[in-house]
Amino acid sequence: MKIFATKPFEKDYKELPEHIKKIAQKQLRLLCERPRHPSLGMKKMEDPRDIWEGRITRGYRFTFQTQNDIYILRRIGTHDILRTP
Repeated sequence: MKIFATKPFEKDYKELPEHIKKIAQKQLRLLCERPRHPSLGMKKMEDPRDIWEGRITRGYRFTFQTQNDIYILRRIGTHDILRTP
C-alpha cells in the first residue's frame, strides 16, 4: 500500500512535538507493512465516509481512508481530531 497525506494531515503533522513525529513515522511505516499489527489499534469510525482511526500513542491518533491501494491520511493529533476526522 502507498500513503497519500492530505493538506489537513500535513498541517497537523507540522504542529506535533518532535518525539511524537518520530513515533508517528514508525506507526505509519507499520500501517504500510503490517496494517493489522495490534499496536496500531485500528478501528472503523462511526462515519458514513468510511474513515478509520489508528493509534500513534496512548494520547495521539491518526485518521485515514483507503482507496484502491492507497491510504489517504486525513488528520493526526490528540483525541480532539477524532471530532473532525
